[in-house]
Amino acid sequence: MSPIKTAIVGFGISGQSFQAPILESVEGLSLTSVVSSKPDTVKAQLPQATVFNSLDDLLNTGEADLIIIATPNKFHAPYAEQALRAGKHVVIEKPFCIGADEGEPLLALAEKKQKKLSVYQSRRFDGDFLTIKQLIEDGKLGQVHSFFSSYNRYRPAVKDRWRENDQPGAGILYDLGSHLIDQAVALFGAPRSVTANLRNQRPGAQAVDHFHLLLSYAETDVILHGNNLSTAEGPRFQVFGNEGAFIKFGMDTQEEMLRELKGPTSPGWGADPEALYGTFTDCEGKQHTIPTKLGGYECFYQQMVRAIREGAPVPVAPDEALTTIRVIEAAYRSNTDKKTVFFTGAS
Repeated sequence: MSPIKTAIVGFGISGQSFQAPILESVEGLSLTSVVSSKPDTVKAQLPQATVFNSLDDLLNTGEADLIIIATPNKFHAPYAEQALRAGKHVVIEKPFCIGADEGEPLLALAEKKQKKLSVYQSRRFDGDFLTIKQLIEDGKLGQVHSFFSSYNRYRPAVKDRWRENDQPGAGILYDLGSHLIDQAVALFGAPRSVTANLRNQRPGAQAVDHFHLLLSYAETDVILHGNNLSTAEGPRFQVFGNEGAFIKFGMDTQEEMLRELKGPTSPGWGADPEALYGTFTDCEGKQHTIPTKLGGYECFYQQMVRAIREGAPVPVAPDEALTTIRVIEAAYRSNTDKKTVFFTGAS
């Protein structure tokens, strides 16, 4: 069976580092095209790829079956719509879109066109998250009542780039927060309510650079936190249940490897250093080191190939991606109105 012809739209840090090395490693995909205004940059990394100046040019040639949208956030929804209307399968780099009003029509359009639509939430394939997911599914923790996830870093200088400018879809709640929210949605579903505190914390910050969210469920509270002014990361995860607790430090190594253009064929890919294995504490207070499961961002696209070829589920369901956007919108409303925002029909 011939590989699925695949195109990346946008070749900034996402296209160059987070998409291309993964796509090139996946059997069943052929990275044939890139839409970029910098053909020399593309050719230096992907000499085999055809470079197009615009999405229109790419779609008019019919040279791709799967379109990866790796542009600034404001283009995610309109480009995805354009690709779906052209009869292409689509993966959108997170976040799905800026507002739910943009995302809802995409779900209907994908269904109408009978094309696959998913959102590249790579951190569902972090080793630490996979480890926690397994612990919960195996019942090792019992009923989880408190789930803490944080993404703290130290970047005190505000940069002049779209992610940090005052525009819709900018700021770390859309950037880092969308990862943490998606992981919570993958584990627990849509929350009953969202309470949020958002700040433009650094001097000169134009967009949100600090978030603290409480997602409430019937029996579980999920606390998600991120900022740019922490000189120490602190625990990445703290998960407490009535039969055990799990605490984990350290970040998954795949992103840093990708920044160096090292992909799934590189030694150590997806492996967590033993020094960063998490600690499980049982009901008697005994501590046990839990080896971190092997991570693998390539699993996303392997599942996408099966979805396209065999009709299997996409790796991230678009309705779950839409829930993440609704949580972000609720967080902004909660922060503005200084009150809890409730969801209807949630978990």
